[in-house]
Amino acid sequence: MKKIVLITGASRGIGAATAVRCAREGYDVALNYHRDAAAAAQVAAQVRALGAQATLLQADVADTAQVLGLFERLDAQLGPQARLTGLVNNAGIVAPRARVEEMSPERWQRVFAVNVMGTMLCAREAVRRMSRAHGGSGGAIVNLSSRAALLGSPGLYVDYAASKAAVETFTVGLAREIATEGVRVNGVRPGIIETDIHADSGMGDELAAAAAGIPMQRLGRAEEVAEAIVWLLSDAASYTTGALLDVTGGR
Repeated sequence: MKKIVLITGASRGIGAATAVRCAREGYDVALNYHRDAAAAAQVAAQVRALGAQATLLQADVADTAQVLGLFERLDAQLGPQARLTGLVNNAGIVAPRARVEEMSPERWQRVFAVNVMGTMLCAREAVRRMSRAHGGSGGAIVNLSSRAALLGSPGLYVDYAASKAAVETFTVGLAREIATEGVRVNGVRPGIIETDIHADSGMGDELAAAAAGIPMQRLGRAEEVAEAIVWLLSDAASYTTGALLDVTGGR
C-alpha cells in the first residue's frame, strides 16, 4: 500500500524539510499551508522532483470548518483505493516576546487555537480514517512540541510553552487510547532550530547568542528534526507510541 502523509504547516521550516524527507522515503505528501501559497508550491515542486506525488491543501488548522474541508478534499483527491497512513501536526505559531502581564487574552486564544486545537482537530480526523476501529488500516501521528514545554520560556512566550505542554499531554493520552487500533502517536520536542519562526517572536537577532547555551554549541537544523519525525512515522518505530523525542542538541 502506498504511504501517504499529511503535513500541516508545510510551507516552511520543519514542515517543509519533513515533506522533502518523506518524499525521499517513498511517501506521497499532502502539504497543508495557511497563507503562503507560493512557498507551499515550491515545497511541492521539490517533492515531485523526488518522484512523489504532492497535494496542496490550504486551510487554517484553528478553524474547524476549514479542517473538515481539508480532510474532505484530501479524501476526494486520494480516491477510494488510497488511505492516509501518516499525519504530522507541525503547524504552530508564536507571538512577539512579552511577559504574561503584557499579553492579551486574544493572543492566548489564537496561540492555543492553532497549536492545541489545530493539533487535536487534525488528529481526530486522522484517527477517523486510520484507526482499525473505524475500518482503517493503521498509521502513525507525530505531533510537534517544543523544549519550551519543559523550560517554560520565561520572558519570551510562556503562552507558547503552555500550548506545547498541552500538546504533549494530548500526545500521551491519545497514544494510549488508540494503542490497540493500529495507530501510533508520538511527539518530537525540538530545541532552538534555525527557522523563520523566530522572526515572529522578535528573537531573530539573538539566535547566535542562544547557541552558547546549548551543549552542542550550535542551533539545530530543520532537516535534523525531520529525520526524527520520519523515523517515528516509519515501521522502524513500530513499538514506539506515547513517546516524546528530544532533538535539542542537549539543551
